[in-house]
Amino acid sequence: MATITVRIDDAVRDALQAKAEEERQTLSDFVRDRLQDAVFAYRDDERGMSERDKELGPDTLSALDRHTLSLLHRILGRVLPEDANDVDGDREYQLERAKVLERGFTKEYWMEFAGLRPELSPRNSEFVMDVLEMFRIALYSINDLREQGVVIDESLQRALTFDGFDHNDALEGQMSDYVRFLVQDDKWTEQEAFVLGPDRGNSHHQSVPIYSRMLTEYREVKQNKSRKSGRKSYLLTEEELRRIAASRVHPSRR
Repeated sequence: MATITVRIDDAVRDALQAKAEEERQTLSDFVRDRLQDAVFAYRDDERGMSERDKELGPDTLSALDRHTLSLLHRILGRVLPEDANDVDGDREYQLERAKVLERGFTKEYWMEFAGLRPELSPRNSEFVMDVLEMFRIALYSINDLREQGVVIDESLQRALTFDGFDHNDALEGQMSDYVRFLVQDDKWTEQEAFVLGPDRGNSHHQSVPIYSRMLTEYREVKQNKSRKSGRKSYLLTEEELRRIAASRVHPSRR
């Protein structure tokens, strides 16, 4: 574990200490976690955002946007079957939405965007892909070692198995949706049974901090690997796999 020495003002140190106590962490753990967040930025600015901040509905729309959306509602209202009762509502509902836009009832605009969710940023999307790649390489490496007669214990296999994302966390829930989309699009098919199974890829606990630590170790392992050519040069050794598995546990608990 590397050590970094940073000089800061007493006031900043006291503020960090207060924040750490609020999070029920030691100062060292709090600073380490914040540095890790800054490096991977997996949560962007979501921490501390109010529910109001997360709403995507605008306070105002241009005349062109209002006219366009109103026309779309009126067209949809005309083409819906008389007994329509799905997510699009019925003709009366669509014409009501059109009138809201035409009359400029700004407090009702949010309904136009009620089905939208915040974007999953490119960095967070790349994080998901990196996590899936790490677990794929781990799986292939374990299978290859077993073919060579190496005994891989179940605890190591479990530690290097994708555990999903927490559906009770807003960001992780969106990451889980992205994983499901990728699997259904015939990518990362080795996760199909878990992601499309009864638990729908739900880890039931926050996983991003764990995966961040594992990715840090995984990248270091890859960077330090001797360059080899050949079809299986990307595979990891048992020792490298154990290093990555061990990083699941927070340093303070090892």
